[in-house]
Amino acid sequence: MICKTVNIKKNMPLVSQAMTQLGNEIWLAKYARCHALKVIHGYGSTGQGGAIKTACLKLCADRKRTGVIRHFVRGEDFTPFTADGRKAIELCPQLKSDVDFGRQNDGITIILF
Repeated sequence: MICKTVNIKKNMPLVSQAMTQLGNEIWLAKYARCHALKVIHGYGSTGQGGAIKTACLKLCADRKRTGVIRHFVRGEDFTPFTADGRKAIELCPQLKSDVDFGRQNDGITIILF
């Protein structure tokens, strides 16, 4: 499987519950040899950026630092016009055909293995 999608905002979980789910999904995708994991975390009901998104980005930075993941890109940077977006396509060229590529979707994060 090239890219798996997981919706961690479904059923409006607490941040801690969403992060537990995300941690599990990262390991499942990694060991299933997925190249990428698209995380749907939403952007917060106030439009100011949600707590789940903030926690997701923090967890991704930690997992990258420890070598669990190779790269991650925020949805708003998942375009050919940003260094992070280009790096994602370099690591997994199939992502170029993803429906969210170039759409600057604040409610997702792409994780690469």
